Amino acid sequence: MKFLDQAKIYLRSGDGGNGCVSFRREAHVPRGGPDGGDGGRGGDVIAECVPGLNTLIDYRYRQHFKAERGTDGMGKARYGRGGKDVVLELPAGTQIFAEDNETLIADLTAPGERIVLLEGGAGGRGNMHFKSSTNQAPRRADAGGEAQEMWVWLRLKLIADAGLVGLPNAGKSTFLSTVSAATPKVADYPFTTLHPALGVVEVDDGSFVLADIPGLIEGAHEGKGLGDRFLGHVERCRVLLHLVDATQGPEAAVEAYRTVRGELAAYGGDLEGKAEVVALTKADAVSPDEIADTARALGAEVGAPVLQISAVARQGVTEALRALRRVIEEARAAEAAEGAAEAADDEAEA
Repeated sequence: MKFLDQAKIYLRSGDGGNGCVSFRREAHVPRGGPDGGDGGRGGDVIAECVPGLNTLIDYRYRQHFKAERGTDGMGKARYGRGGKDVVLELPAGTQIFAEDNETLIADLTAPGERIVLLEGGAGGRGNMHFKSSTNQAPRRADAGGEAQEMWVWLRLKLIADAGLVGLPNAGKSTFLSTVSAATPKVADYPFTTLHPALGVVEVDDGSFVLADIPGLIEGAHEGKGLGDRFLGHVERCRVLLHLVDATQGPEAAVEAYRTVRGELAAYGGDLEGKAEVVALTKADAVSPDEIADTARALGAEVGAPVLQISAVARQGVTEALRALRRVIEEARAAEAAEGAAEAADDEAEA
């Protein structure tokens, strides 16, 4: 399935049905009177987060979504039928923005979440509601309420526990394909990865979701290369695995690390402050002395020990996964404790 992480669509709820002006005229009914029913309510436009989706491709070829209009009221006090709602099925991690692409309307992060984006127009009242002792034959009925409409942007940010970052050809896709069942494209030229990819990683007795995004180059925040638009997919990650090619030598490795860190800082979204595990890749392609020198230089820049891995030879891979899992579990525990504290505070206030 083709990956699509952004789409602009038009939404319109349903107009309400008109009220009816009608009078009873049956034979042998001595007391007639107004019996016009109400119009039906227009359909709503609803966004729902559903499982099993990881792309917005359904909104690539269809951009207009309109709810059904409510039917008009009828005589004999018959009410019009309500219009059918339009339900937008969206993957977890979808954000809905207004037409300016800046104002956030909704952020759907868990399957089952629903939000009404546009309400349908109310049904108009029939003339049976306007009868009185002084107006026994009202010829008035309300028109149905008007629909609401707007353009919105859908923006998908994949939900993963850990994210892979690095320059093109740093070995990110190779690492993902080695540690999970994901099958990203792997080749020996830059920008092999054109779209983000997800994989479920199992280590020891646990698992987590790992995201791979296209490589960054200097100036990505200015649109160079593939730009930084895919960095949104690692905004929700708890930890970043920063991969640096060990075959380029100490100075180039340090410069590569600085380049990616600079792009993370330029992008924003708190990516610069996320927990990070740094690893030298392609460790099997250089001598022990060379990779040791590179690791020392890069470690001095990072301010922490640097892992040495080879996804092809599965060297150091398990250690890297365990390092990621430790950070993820610590973050999960902190989030659980924070949620429990907030629940306790709410209960105390109640």
